[in-house]
Amino acid sequence: MSSKGLVLVTGANGYIAARTVEAFLKAGYSVRGTVRSKSSSGANDLVTALSSYSSNFSLVEVPDITTPGAFDNAVKGVDAIAHLAAPVALNFTDPEPVMKGAIDGILRILESANKEPSVKSFVFMSSIVAVIGGIGSSKEGDYTFTEKDWNTQAEAIVAEQGKNAPGPVIYSASKTAAEKTLWKFRDEHKPNFTITAINPTFVAGPPLVVPSSTKEINITNTLIPDVYAGKPLDEAGLGAHVSHAYVDIRDVARLTVFGVEHPEKADGERFILASFYSPAQAVADILRKQYPERADVIKEGTPGVGYLPGYAYPSKAVYDGTKATRTTGQDYIPWEQTVRDTVEKLKPLL
Repeated sequence: MSSKGLVLVTGANGYIAARTVEAFLKAGYSVRGTVRSKSSSGANDLVTALSSYSSNFSLVEVPDITTPGAFDNAVKGVDAIAHLAAPVALNFTDPEPVMKGAIDGILRILESANKEPSVKSFVFMSSIVAVIGGIGSSKEGDYTFTEKDWNTQAEAIVAEQGKNAPGPVIYSASKTAAEKTLWKFRDEHKPNFTITAINPTFVAGPPLVVPSSTKEINITNTLIPDVYAGKPLDEAGLGAHVSHAYVDIRDVARLTVFGVEHPEKADGERFILASFYSPAQAVADILRKQYPERADVIKEGTPGVGYLPGYAYPSKAVYDGTKATRTTGQDYIPWEQTVRDTVEKLKPLL
């Protein structure tokens, strides 16, 4: 095992988790990742992508993260845990399994961690939707969301509407409930390990493993390839009706490592990760400049309209991601770099 210690990353073959595994390995840690099945294509692709770290990287199976004791073996001897395994989609139709997966999943791994004396740090991948009111927050007028804000709507809507609740609201409720469970556990059990929550906006950027098809591209990372492929700007990504707040996947991975490496700064903290406000028009303008040979493919739209210089946030519904930069002393990856790196990584599909 490497001198820095052993980190457990749950849901290791997920879009964000795979880059997080890589970030820990690059930082000098050994990593044990959990997957539902080691024989799955996703698990095999991850092992292949990280083959140069094979002596410091291993996978273990946790078929059902909601089962009591599910993580007891996985946490043995680990120094830190990054919990990323959770149901992720915006088209959920039944809240019950989603809420159960999110809440029971975090509870089971916290219970296992609390029984393992070697664990010193615990980082949870939450979401901006646990901060804002939900997809399309109801905050009126100019408002800046900070780590002090909580989603106060989604769980109530799901409780009232059940299967009639919109998919994005179900997802928002699950992330909010899971993070509340995290902090409640901390207050009630006072574990010997530090606890940190990461709350990213939409995550974009080059995946560690290229998906098998465009349909397999992570839902929050579809804007850039859609625009590059020539999709109408009002239909690209998640559409024109949702937030255009983005952060690079590699910054999310970096902050997760920071939570483990700097417990004195990260314990008990939430970190909103929000770097840029970029509607499809901004991506089109970047790509048409970076790839002039595709000017007849990438929609022109109305250049320069709908976003601010530097891809800054407009005054309404600002997501303040500056706490992360202040605490780490490192700025976010430039949006133009995220856009280009994403296209270059996904070119085999596009």
